[in-house]
Formats: sequence, structure tokens, C-alpha cells
Amino acid sequence: MKTHKIHGVVTFQHLGTGFWGIIDNHGREWRAINMPEQLKHAGKAINVTVKEVDEGMSIFMWGTPVEIVSFHT
Repeated sequence: MKTHKIHGVVTFQHLGTGFWGIIDNHGREWRAINMPEQLKHAGKAINVTVKEVDEGMSIFMWGTPVEIVSFHT
């Protein structure tokens, strides 16, 4: 799967059961399936390396699903 370095801001989306995501500096949306507790602060600026994942079917219709590999705040 593809990896990406993302510079962006953490967001919490109140869709369905709710989930954490990242909106990067280009406005792209990334849905982190393993958001670390240290990053769960809406509005927090972060730098992360992510790996795209294939979820198959998902109830969330927002962002590209990714797994966070490493991060810096």
C-alpha cells in the first residue's frame, strides 16, 4: 500500500458513531483507523506518516482510510 507524509490538523467528525480524521494542508481528508490517544485533540497541528489501508466496506463515507505509522506534534 502507498505511504504518505501528511502535514495537517486533527478533526473529529460527528458522522455515524463519530471518528477522528486529519485534514491536510491541501484540504484532503484522511480517516485514521488507529488514531493515537496523544493526537485526539481537534484542531491540533500534526505531521504524520501514514499507510493507505483497504477496508473493503465501511459505514464512514469520509476521507481515505489510513494507518498511522509515525507522528510528530
